[in-house]
This record gives sequence, C-alpha cells and structure tokens, in this order.
Amino acid sequence: MALLAEIELFEVWVRLRSPFETSFGRTVERPAILVRVADDEGAEGWGEVVAGEGPWYSYETYETAWHVLTEYIVPLLSKSRASEPASVWESMRPVRGHPMAKAGVESAVWDLAARRSRLPLWRLIGGVRDRILSGVSIGIQGSVEDTLRIVSRYLEEGYQRIKLKIKPGWDYEPVKRVRSEYPDVLMHVDANASYTLLDAPRLARLDGLGLAMIEQPLEYDDIAGHADLQRIVRTPICLDESIRGLNDAIAAYRLGSAWFINIKPGRVGGISQSKAIHDFWHGSLGRPVWIGGMLETGIGRGHLVALATLPGVSYPNDISASDRYFDEDIVEPPWTLNKDGTISAPKNPGIGVEPRIDLIERLAKRRKKYRIQA
Repeated sequence: MALLAEIELFEVWVRLRSPFETSFGRTVERPAILVRVADDEGAEGWGEVVAGEGPWYSYETYETAWHVLTEYIVPLLSKSRASEPASVWESMRPVRGHPMAKAGVESAVWDLAARRSRLPLWRLIGGVRDRILSGVSIGIQGSVEDTLRIVSRYLEEGYQRIKLKIKPGWDYEPVKRVRSEYPDVLMHVDANASYTLLDAPRLARLDGLGLAMIEQPLEYDDIAGHADLQRIVRTPICLDESIRGLNDAIAAYRLGSAWFINIKPGRVGGISQSKAIHDFWHGSLGRPVWIGGMLETGIGRGHLVALATLPGVSYPNDISASDRYFDEDIVEPPWTLNKDGTISAPKNPGIGVEPRIDLIERLAKRRKKYRIQA
C-alpha cells in the first residue's frame, strides 16, 4: 500500500469579480489554503480549506486553519503516513473541531485516492449522474433594481435556481419584487442566521411568495429554535450552519427542525462526513439534500461537483461556473455552465481538473512543504 510522502500548503488570496455581500459582511477578496498531498509512488491530490478571513460564518479563520494544520494535523499524518480517506480521518480524530482544516486535507486525499484508482472522484464516492444541477446565490445588493438586473442576467445564462440573501430590513419587499417579476422561477432565501424567534411573524410573511425554502434563519446553534419556527412558518426550513456533523442532522430530524439540509464539506469536515449526512438524511429518511458553496476556487469546486452527483442531491446546488466569481480560476479547464443550467461531472481521474501551478505559486503569500520519511 502506498504511503503518504509529502504534504504541501499554499495560502493564496483570490479576488472576486464583484463583491459578495451577506448578513455577515461584504467579501471582495478571500483567502484559501490549498493542500497538496503526494504518496511514495508519485501520485498526488489537491484539496482546499475554505476558512475565511474572520470568524463570521464559522469560528475557523485561515489563520487558525494554518496553525492547526501545521502544528497538529500534519504531525499526526506524518506519524501515521495514512493515504486512504478513512485512515486519514482516524489520524485526525484527536483534533477536536476545526472541520475546515480537516476537510482540506481529507479532500486532497480523496482526490489522491481517485487518481490512483484512475476514476473520477464522483464515481469513486458513489455518484449516479454525470451532470449536476446548478443554482446561483445572489448577495445583498444596493437596490432592488440592481437585484433584478443580476437575477435576469443569471437566468439568461441558464442557472436553474435563484437564491437571495436576506437580513432584517432586506427581506420581504425585495423578495416580493423578484417573485413578481419571475413568478415561475425556482427560488429560495438565505438568512445566514440573522433572525431570532421573535422575528417569526416577519418570516411568516414570506410564506405567500412560493419559496422552496428559508435557509438558516436562526442562530447556528439553535436547532431547537428552528423546530419552533418550523411550526409557525409554512415554508420549509433548510439548515446550513446548524449542521456541523451527523449528530446535528439526527437532532434536527428528531426535533422537526428542517426538511432540507445544505451540505458543505468544509463545514462538516470533508467528503466522508458529507456522505454520512447524505446517507442518513436521504438514504434513511428520504429527504432531499443539496450541496452548498463557500466561494471556492476551482479546486474546492471540484469536490463540490463530485458530492452533487450523489443520489439524494435533487435540488439545484450552490455550485456555479468559475466565471461567476473569478476572472481567472486556478484550475484548467475552468468549470463552465452548460446551456441547460447544469455542470458536467468530469471524465478525468480525481476532481477532473488540473491546478495551475504557475498561477498558484504567483498568488501564494505563504507556502510550506513537508517531506515525510519512514
């Protein structure tokens, strides 16, 4: 069996084509930690740590992720030399929390395993479709007119679903305007935990707008509160930040907190944990899941595409083409949108695209390589 021989970390900063605003704030440029792993037979794989600049979406930041990776996770893997996804997860188990740091390494090892097997990653993990449904997330804009203009552009490009970011003071009226202009478009809203249970009457006003779901209206740690809210509003609730692992999904089901789950591998710890949540929520309960995004580069996007091919992913995902966010992606070829609003699952081994090493090295503000010896 091949053993882990190298781990390399790159801190890169990528500029978005246009600012992306949520209730957390406004993003213009974002950090990403890229993880390259290689075994002693020369095969390699790539992953991405999606922790942001500040502890807004999660307590993790790119700085905490770099610290946990260099001081704890890499030493653990250097000791075990594990190069299979399940073994890597076990090696990282002593580190409590820090799922984004773990996901970056584990996803790189999944890419490595798929390339060794000469299979596309989506086939290796049990995917069933060669095209994934693509939706687009639209941040909070300066005006309703700006929102309508952006919605129109993305619908013309073919995206199958519109997600509007909302927050107190920017919710019912702008969403109503969009719905009146596009009465038949599949659409939902995402609050990013910006409301409280006292806002239930305000959120219940959205029931008349034909939304597919309200995503994460309450605090990230308030699974019980979401159950109370779901008994008040008719629109299905989707949980995002609240689902940090399988146990949270089980609790949400028992309490009746949600119908949908948005699975983000960075939030839950990687592909293995994402599959476990998928298998429970869809396989055991028959409920739908979909795959969310964190403004990933083309490397992280490759792992999202693979997960979106799983059988329970029946709702359009937050997985857009590369040019939705970047003038120039760090992979070749870039991810593109088909005319029918889908993205093709790649035929090449692993995540199906190749990192642009020249561009990564040019963008890197920090890098570190570890050579692991027996």
